Amino acid sequence: MVQTPPPALAAGIEKFVFPGETEPVLAGISLTLAPGSLTAVLGGSGSGKSTLGRVLAGWLLPGDCGTLTGFFELAGTSVTFTGTAADPQIDPGRWGRQVGLVPQDPAGALSTVRVTVAEELAFGLENAGVDRASMAGAVRDTAALTGLAHLLDRDPATLSGGQLRRLAIGCAVIQRPAVLVMDEPFASLDTDGAEVLAALVRNLVRDGTAVVIMSQRAEAFLHNADTWLVLAGGTVAATGTPAELVAAGALEMAGVVRPRPITAPRPLKGSEYQSAVDSPPALELRDVSFTYRRTRRRGWFKTQPGPPVDPVLHGLSLTLNAGEILAVAGPNGSGKSTLLRHLNGLLQPTAGSVLVHGRNIGGHPAGQVARDVGLLFQQPRDQLFERTVDREVRFGLERDGLAADQAVQRALAAVGLDHLAGRHPAELPASQQRLLALATVLARGPSVLALDEPTVSLDGPGLDRLDRVVRSTTADGTAVVLVTHDLDYARSIAHRLVCLEAGRLRSL
Repeated sequence: MVQTPPPALAAGIEKFVFPGETEPVLAGISLTLAPGSLTAVLGGSGSGKSTLGRVLAGWLLPGDCGTLTGFFELAGTSVTFTGTAADPQIDPGRWGRQVGLVPQDPAGALSTVRVTVAEELAFGLENAGVDRASMAGAVRDTAALTGLAHLLDRDPATLSGGQLRRLAIGCAVIQRPAVLVMDEPFASLDTDGAEVLAALVRNLVRDGTAVVIMSQRAEAFLHNADTWLVLAGGTVAATGTPAELVAAGALEMAGVVRPRPITAPRPLKGSEYQSAVDSPPALELRDVSFTYRRTRRRGWFKTQPGPPVDPVLHGLSLTLNAGEILAVAGPNGSGKSTLLRHLNGLLQPTAGSVLVHGRNIGGHPAGQVARDVGLLFQQPRDQLFERTVDREVRFGLERDGLAADQAVQRALAAVGLDHLAGRHPAELPASQQRLLALATVLARGPSVLALDEPTVSLDGPGLDRLDRVVRSTTADGTAVVLVTHDLDYARSIAHRLVCLEAGRLRSL
């Protein structure tokens, strides 16, 4: 008789309640992860995916971070929780060596004290007392697996969003945990990065790792999963094979995003933008070039000396009229976010000029330019800092009283968050945090919107909100530049699609 091997991880969560709350954030969840299995946990914003991932990985410890009723079985050991002070205590260090987590915000997985990518990868091994030679070999192997080999000497703070996500994945897999939980790992990755990640997951599964991927999108790769678990309201709405749940329509009901059909960029009709013949363009770049200054970094992990710093942007020129939508695609690290930061003066060109409505913004403070050019950062954490949603949107408005109240209300209503005005931004799920960051930009009524990866973390309803905002603002004459790896979305909404590659623009 063949014995079934024990699960890599099993969990039965009757309920998990945050401190100070009465309603469970997770309830009625049963999960068994076999070695060498791939499981996708799907659901819309606020469904409990990220919370479940953190509970499984020991980032939300029963007792300290919430009350758990249920059990865990890990590495052949079972622990039961009754929600009382007598419950066992989890050692997060030992647990973390068995269950790795890549959080939705990749920066949350990094130490922030390491000066190079190589040292960041080695940080966990250093803490575990691994010898230097073994560490160096593990760093090189992991860098090759995650597409980071050419970035080992880079400061993590200088990485693009997609490169930062690869680094967070590398930090998790370098210790070879038996279970790897990844929250939205495909977000902000370019095509090459997504293929590298898919190959990495296949290799991990083949070698016996149990991989769990949390996602709001039914990515094509996830159709290879053994099991889909669909969450809604913190509980299981459906479970089964990908084919079974697609046939049952379970994804649409839970707000999970399905891939859009690929279409060509829609043509721009004359009635869709407001520029008069004799009016200057809403936005114009004239031969813009930019080079970052090299910073000297010293670390223990030595690689071959790199080449001198090359320009990030090379003589870029483009014109954008009022009411026009331009989508900018390109590989991770190609300079897309750098380009957007030039549009509102956060960065100044090394050569060339940026004009907004015919006015050169060179030398003008970014706060002044922001009246005309609203920038949505790739990470909401870079834009949110107030203690309520209302105060977040109100911050920076130059008018008081009724006018400010009306601007805040309009912006929150546009993104569907007007009923959450008193909530703390940190309490919102990722999709609503991104929409809140968008509302802070809309409140000023800019004539140019610059959106950096606006679809990342958005579920189905969130994407619908973004789509309506972009279309309604352009109908009123706003020009939009959006940077995205979501080419399906770009083609569905943009009038023009260009690619930034090796610092140069070309049409797609």
